[in-house]
Amino acid sequence: MLTLHVADATPGTAVLVEGAHIAALGPYEDLAAAHPRARVRRWPGILTPGLLNPYGPELLEQAYHPDPREADEFGTRPVTGERARALFRTEPSRQGASARRGVQRMLAHGTVAVAGELRSRAALDAVRRAGLAVGGRPPNLPGPASFSPRPLVLLPGLTVGGPARFAVFDVPDPAALVRLGASTCVATVVAGRLVHRRA
Repeated sequence: MLTLHVADATPGTAVLVEGAHIAALGPYEDLAAAHPRARVRRWPGILTPGLLNPYGPELLEQAYHPDPREADEFGTRPVTGERARALFRTEPSRQGASARRGVQRMLAHGTVAVAGELRSRAALDAVRRAGLAVGGRPPNLPGPASFSPRPLVLLPGLTVGGPARFAVFDVPDPAALVRLGASTCVATVVAGRLVHRRA
C-alpha cells in the first residue's frame, strides 16, 4: 500500500512510501495526482530526514526509564547514576523493559538512528526491534545526554529507493526546530511504519 506523507510547512517535500522504502519525493500536488489511491497522512510543521541521537549507551544502558505505574516510586524522568546502576544490579530483568521504553521516548523525539557503542543485549534488541539505524557517533558530543540534544544531529537527505525513515516536527521552519528542540515531534516513521504519533 502506498502512503503519502506531507507536512503543512513543507508541501514541496512530500514523501511517498511503499513498504519500507521511499517510492517518490516531490511536491504534494504532483505526487497526489500521480498516485490518487495512496493513503494521505497530513501533518503540521516540517518533514525532515529525522534525527540521530548520539547518546545510545547513556540513554538505553545507563538510565532506567520507569514504567508509568512506577511514578510514585521513581518519578517520570529517567533514573541515572548510582541509583540506576544499583537497580540494574539487583534486578537485571528491568533492563529490557527500560531499554524498550527508552527507545519509545527516542522515537517520540524524532530519532530514527542511534549512535554510541551499545553492549547490552537488552539495548541492542530494543534498537533492532524498533528498526532504528545505527550511526557513527559525532566526535564532539553536544552536551549532556538528552532525548533532545543540542545541537540536533539531522540525518542526510531522503532519497528515492532509500529507507522510509523520517520525522515530522510541529514547527514552521528548520530554525524553529533548532530553537525549540525535538520535543516538537508529531510523527516518526521507521522502515515505512508510523512508530510514533503524538496524540
